[in-house]
Amino acid sequence: MRISRRPLIALALAAAFGNVLAQGQSTQPLTLVVPFAAGSGTDAVARTVGQKLAERLGQPVVIDNKPGANAQVAAQYVAKAKPDGLTLFMTTNTSHSANPALYKELRYDPIKDFTPIARVGELPFALAVHPSVPARTLAEFIAYAKANPGKLSYATPNSTSLVAMETIKRIAGIDIAQIPYKSSPQAMTDLVGGQVQVYVADLGSGMAMLKTDKIRTLAITTARESQILPGVPPVGATVKGFDLTSWNGIFGPAGLPKPAVDRVNAALQQVLADAETQDKLRQLGFEVWPSKTPEEFTQYVADQLTHWGQLIRQAGVKPE
Repeated sequence: MRISRRPLIALALAAAFGNVLAQGQSTQPLTLVVPFAAGSGTDAVARTVGQKLAERLGQPVVIDNKPGANAQVAAQYVAKAKPDGLTLFMTTNTSHSANPALYKELRYDPIKDFTPIARVGELPFALAVHPSVPARTLAEFIAYAKANPGKLSYATPNSTSLVAMETIKRIAGIDIAQIPYKSSPQAMTDLVGGQVQVYVADLGSGMAMLKTDKIRTLAITTARESQILPGVPPVGATVKGFDLTSWNGIFGPAGLPKPAVDRVNAALQQVLADAETQDKLRQLGFEVWPSKTPEEFTQYVADQLTHWGQLIRQAGVKPE
């Protein structure tokens, strides 16, 4: 009996096509949405990681900056995107840890509306002042602020800058006015220009200025000194118990199929293990600290949501 090869060929093609879909492979560009403006620390990390991710996936990666409303614009956009693996979100603790405690009404759910893929790392912040402020240490700055209540102002383009400064204000008992900003580069520009006198800046966007004499860098937010800013002491050395770091990770919309999640996670693990990539990110002030599995990152996101909620309440920040 002769068996026709056509059904067998059709089955083979269908199986192959199914495997491609299951693996999430595509020749279409993958869009990596960033919730902050071009030039921000998160943007710089996204562009470095995105380029290497494209090489690993064999698929173009396009960076799409959607700044606004403290990362809410981008978060809402990704939450509504199709879970087809073509729209991903490189974001931070701002959208997924802090916003739920900073806003009374949030038009997205950081847990239910997203699929965690992988943590990328953490980005230290540094407290800097304009040279007009007569302080060369954090202790001197606190003393000056106490002697001049309400005369200083600080820039706040993101939740980490806000919570860090409000925590210092609460613990140290100082009065400094908050000035909201839409982007980190603009906040740094105004600090250099003296429009604001204080700014807790991310190392990713502020590194070039933090190393100059145009501003004065007093302390870093992490518990230990950074190799990138040697000689700059931690805030916690003066303000006891202070330790605050911004994390960064990649998500997809809710319902992203597990094969697509695993594919991106595996490629990202390879990217972050690459010595050249690590060096580039280190120059941005970014410390690579990947989660091993999507499940580990999922738990981390849940834990950070609780942690940041506590930090914000303790700092006395009232939700808008």
